Amino acid sequence: MASGNARKLAIRDSHCRLYGEDVTDWNTQPTLSGEHVRLEPLTPEHAKGLFEAGTDPGVWTWLSVRQPADLPAMERFVEQAIADPDRRPFAQLDVASGRVAGTTSYYQVAEKHRILSIGHTWIGADWQRTGLNTESKLLLLEYAFETLGAQRVAWETDIRNLRSQRAIERLGALREGVLRAHRIRPDGSSRDTVTYSMLAPEWPAAKARLSERLVTAARLPR
Repeated sequence: MASGNARKLAIRDSHCRLYGEDVTDWNTQPTLSGEHVRLEPLTPEHAKGLFEAGTDPGVWTWLSVRQPADLPAMERFVEQAIADPDRRPFAQLDVASGRVAGTTSYYQVAEKHRILSIGHTWIGADWQRTGLNTESKLLLLEYAFETLGAQRVAWETDIRNLRSQRAIERLGALREGVLRAHRIRPDGSSRDTVTYSMLAPEWPAAKARLSERLVTAARLPR
């Protein structure tokens, strides 16, 4: 317990840094490329690939939208994501095959306060438990902390989605609490939301863990 308290105090002291004006424009959405995944700004041209990647109903179990029933519905899904002023949506592309694997977003972006969230994320069944998802998180966090100079990155997930909670915790994020009756699920039920965050001083250790996980994942058979 003492070491945990010391860690919290160290973070509290060290994150009180000054954030100047010499930071990349937060309105610019980049293309982020790695060995396994390329994250590029979502466009209508990605709709067909997303529809093919998202055919497994299990992908949509905990998402805030229903599974698109056909390609026109996926096209509307993409259009809404692009039009949302609160989001910076990406398509996740499998580098090896060139196929669209899924999507993810920065959202709740507040440049003034140097904070943003990562979410609206899903990948097709073919890419789950592979290095693609790990590298995607690594690229997003690296850009947020090292290019934008973010002081905080946050995540939100359904309280029933234990798998997502464990995955976020493995990133090195800290569970902060629960927002009660925070969302309405597609089935009309009320959703409590678990919130997590990572601060800039926590990023170097998290980056090392993610990089090691990526090396391990690359050794596993697909």
